[in-house]
Amino acid sequence: MPGLVSCLTVRRYLTLFTGVLECLCFAGTVFGWASLVFVLKTKGYFSSQCTNTTGVNSTQVLDCSEQDEQFSLVFTIAAFLYNFLTLPNGFLFDHFGTTVARLFGIFLYTTGTLMVAFSTEALSNLLFPALSLMAEGGRLFLLTNMQVGNLFGSHRSTVITLYIGAVGSSSAIFLLLQLLYEAGISLLSSFLFLSACSIIHLLRTFFLLPRDQIPYPMPDDYTYGITCGKSKTLSLEQITGNAQVTTEEVEDIAVKQEKSFRECLMSRFFMLHVLWLSVMQLRHLFFIGTLNPMLQRLTAGEPSLVSQYINAFAITQLCGVLCAPWNGLIMDRLKGKPRAPGESEQEVDLRATMLSLFLTVLQCLVFSICASLPNLPLQYFTFVMQVLNQSFLYGSNAAFISVAFPSCHFGKLYGLVMSLSAVFSLLQYPCFALVNGPLDGNPLYVNIGLTLLSLLAFIHPLSVFLHCRSLASQRAISTSS
Repeated sequence: MPGLVSCLTVRRYLTLFTGVLECLCFAGTVFGWASLVFVLKTKGYFSSQCTNTTGVNSTQVLDCSEQDEQFSLVFTIAAFLYNFLTLPNGFLFDHFGTTVARLFGIFLYTTGTLMVAFSTEALSNLLFPALSLMAEGGRLFLLTNMQVGNLFGSHRSTVITLYIGAVGSSSAIFLLLQLLYEAGISLLSSFLFLSACSIIHLLRTFFLLPRDQIPYPMPDDYTYGITCGKSKTLSLEQITGNAQVTTEEVEDIAVKQEKSFRECLMSRFFMLHVLWLSVMQLRHLFFIGTLNPMLQRLTAGEPSLVSQYINAFAITQLCGVLCAPWNGLIMDRLKGKPRAPGESEQEVDLRATMLSLFLTVLQCLVFSICASLPNLPLQYFTFVMQVLNQSFLYGSNAAFISVAFPSCHFGKLYGLVMSLSAVFSLLQYPCFALVNGPLDGNPLYVNIGLTLLSLLAFIHPLSVFLHCRSLASQRAISTSS
């Protein structure tokens, strides 16, 4: 028996660390788009969109604004589908389990990498389906890995945010491809290697992940993997029989499960959470999508300087895997504090997420202000704030949904929140068109508008705070009577 327990412990940590590597190297590579664009421009992708125009003193200059617009559109569509298709992906995961969802994700990701590998200047339009397929495959990698947090009980939030941080850091993979390209390694070879890594994804699918899903709370005798039998599903009666779950926790679970999916959708928390995520996600996506032309403008088109700042941005993305767990640690630490008399576990969880929600908006405000200022050296600090805020944003999103709503609706609600925020994020393309058109390439006024829009996100943590204070007041009145 001790040998079996040790084997299961090793398997859990092996699942955890290989999952981090999978998310770090594959799940969010599309968000390193700025580095890949730098390579694609040198190879002449969409170069037919560049036109000769008359500049100052009647000199002929090459206008490539339409080329930039095409690259922005590729990223906009991929980012939109990355979030919008989370809802059908959630249903796929909930109804067919981990294995089916991952096999589908591996197929999408591999197809996308192969399309980029065999694309050429004449086949530039292949980038549209290729990046979208890579984005969607990466989303399924993240979705199937987040459940690993259920294996670690009280550290669940930390594990979830660790994975989300790894996804943010995976954008640095395109920086690595850029450096390899500059060292003489072709784009074809790099993307063929990414395609071959599908073997690793398949091995994890069959040996280190369950066929169905990892339950939460997890029973003591739960096993998973190809040699460990089938996953066990839990009823409320089974949960109450688990000695590690207290009576208060069982009551919290029962209360949360009473809410229907429709009631969750119509709740104030859900609507404000969608607003909270949407406005900040739009700010991030607009920044990433316009990073290359923005640096072109601030550096007066100096290629070496643009490359230097794009590399710096990509390197800071690596720090996402280090920043994100701090969000989870903060929430887990607050959840671990002793409860007040009569205080429910859900109320403790909500208070923990309230601080996380507030810090995320505050970070976004600082990041947005710095991104709006046309100062080149300041962009180093902007890059740091962007990766920190992005890590907190998506970690807080998943954590809030998991504690504010019934666990049986998590996949659907998480998918719907991401889908609705994706629809909202489509505003980035008209914003980009506005910058390229009437604003003559100067994004200052759009940046100011997005900064003011981000202030709306403060409504959500304020609402959670007022809700928790109301519950505390009701508890004090009932205790005094």
